[in-house]
Amino acid sequence: MAKRVFIFDTTLRDGEQVPGCQLNTEEKIRVAKALEELGVDVIEAGFPISSPGDFNSVVEISKAVKEPIVCALTRAKEMDIDSAAEALKYAKRKRIHTGIGSSDMHIQYKLRTTREKVIEQGVAAVKYARKFVDDVEFFCEDAGRADVVFLAQMVEAVIAAGATVVNIPDTTGYTLPWQFGERIKFLMDNVKNVDKAIISAHCHNDLGLATANAIAALANGARQVECTINGIGERAGNTSLEEVAMIIKSHPSLGLETGINTKKLVPTSDLVSSLMRMPVQANKAIVGKNAFAHSSGIHQDGFLKHRENYEIIDPSDVGADASSIVLTARSGRAALSHRLTTIGYQLSKEQLDLVYKKFLDMADQRKQIEDADLKELMAPYC
Repeated sequence: MAKRVFIFDTTLRDGEQVPGCQLNTEEKIRVAKALEELGVDVIEAGFPISSPGDFNSVVEISKAVKEPIVCALTRAKEMDIDSAAEALKYAKRKRIHTGIGSSDMHIQYKLRTTREKVIEQGVAAVKYARKFVDDVEFFCEDAGRADVVFLAQMVEAVIAAGATVVNIPDTTGYTLPWQFGERIKFLMDNVKNVDKAIISAHCHNDLGLATANAIAALANGARQVECTINGIGERAGNTSLEEVAMIIKSHPSLGLETGINTKKLVPTSDLVSSLMRMPVQANKAIVGKNAFAHSSGIHQDGFLKHRENYEIIDPSDVGADASSIVLTARSGRAALSHRLTTIGYQLSKEQLDLVYKKFLDMADQRKQIEDADLKELMAPYC
């Protein structure tokens, strides 16, 4: 039986930290409702103490959604936790997400304190948050660079204090996948009370490894992934929700499953991209406009003979339009014949050979050939 992976979406918190991509409350509610339809388990709605607008957004999202857990971020400070608890008062299911730095880099240069005091502050924050909610998540910031023995001590202490989820972030996107996997395995093997909480992976994409690190974490015992639509987020972004969902769906051998309705992935991606005015790169996995486009003649020929020669995902499974054959000077006769047939031209082999030479001349000049161009090409033969 497949093991359940919980999808924690932080598009409205970490994702919204992208410069120039801030949303107003009404827009955040639209995204939150789309995330609920998508089937995410947790929506991190914001950081209430950071601004009156963020506080209000958490309040309104709490009212707007019913199924997902609504989560609010805090520092390991009572005033932050008070603000989060107040903002979450209307949520049907609520979680406070608190935490503190765990690496010596953060302890020494950011917090300017000691390991002992960091654990003390973290434990106190969890205990305080538990006064307001039963579901408390604790983040060990910069866990990817933390001393792993100290990290295990911190995780054990906050679980003992009442944390129900412990977030292991690769905050700077530094860790390599096998290193991050080993880090999660060390915690699973050495934290005595690890069975009392869910271990979560929150990975950043500074080296392009966020999704790989998240999957490595799942393979070693993590059961929650913190991610964003389109992989947006601080600096180079976060783990991409659509990538995690489709990796799990495409690889049954992982023995994992999510509650994501994958047919909603592309529509949700489009909504977030539109509202945040942040175009999705064309070659983005799963949701990019070229994810199911074929322009190489060799690929086109193989695709036309059998889709799975060059596609491991059916576009309909993620809510995308049908695959496309893009005609360029790299396209072959099979692709040209296919497109001509779709717009009503049936050519013999001899006719196709003649038209193909003229097609290549046109494609060299116009780069990409559309149906109107093909009709122009065929005009002398009609």
